[in-house]
Amino acid sequence: MLKFGPSFGIRWYGFSYLLAFFCGFLLLHWLAQRRYCALLPDKVGDFILLASLGVVIGGRLGFVLFYRPGQMLVDPMFAFRVWDGGMSSHGGMIGLTLVTFLYARFQRLSWLSLADNIAVVASVGLFLGRCANFINGELYGRPATVPWAMQFPKEAIDLPEIGARVLAAAHAIRPDAGDLDAVLEQARSDTGLQTVLHQVLTPRHPSQLYEALLEGAFLFTTLWFLRLRTKQPRGMLAGLFLLLYAVVRIIVEYFREPDAPLTGPFTRGQALSFMLIAGGVCFVLYALKSRRHEAAQQA
Repeated sequence: MLKFGPSFGIRWYGFSYLLAFFCGFLLLHWLAQRRYCALLPDKVGDFILLASLGVVIGGRLGFVLFYRPGQMLVDPMFAFRVWDGGMSSHGGMIGLTLVTFLYARFQRLSWLSLADNIAVVASVGLFLGRCANFINGELYGRPATVPWAMQFPKEAIDLPEIGARVLAAAHAIRPDAGDLDAVLEQARSDTGLQTVLHQVLTPRHPSQLYEALLEGAFLFTTLWFLRLRTKQPRGMLAGLFLLLYAVVRIIVEYFREPDAPLTGPFTRGQALSFMLIAGGVCFVLYALKSRRHEAAQQA
């Protein structure tokens, strides 16, 4: 995004995290001011700071454990090189859930009530993160023939055979183009190299945008409406978030290029999402049980 030297700068993914935490602060503060949230308005900033640590640490550890466990064994410091990229949304959710539980316990707040409000605003972070994935050209979709299919230069880095074809075609018209990284960098302004990429790269689903719209915009709109317009028992919104996210993720994974070995017939993201479904069902069942209990007491 912005470079201040050969190896230092502000990246889109990092910027999306900062913007997500800022938006989360604004939304949660708004809910707290209107007493939708058990948090006091002046405590929102403290919670967001802790929540951001939970998301980042959980997201990184989740990526290492769920997607790169072998690399951790041969290079233990890999887990700490966050700047090399690699975050897991499932891991981030686990980290956020743990922070929410501990914060609520130490502050003597209702954990489920706080979790409901976090679930409402969390989708904004998912939306921004997927937009950053799209801008970076990472986590792209499977090959597609749809009219809106797109080509992603990172495919040449991820797939050696595609990279070799790009280099061969690029050197045929630009003998001094350099290595693959140099070719991709020059292609930003060189129409000849852009033509090479267009001829070699595979048209794919822009699955990052599918996820941004479904995991982000759809979930946020749905949960925000339920938060403001309906009265739900504690834990219901958190459960619905887990269920809806998991279902959407399972569906979108059929359009997304797998970024880890399959778990049986399922991608790694789908397998992890089935665990979220189990958690979501537990939240929803508890909320329904609480609603019936309250109704019985009032009868």
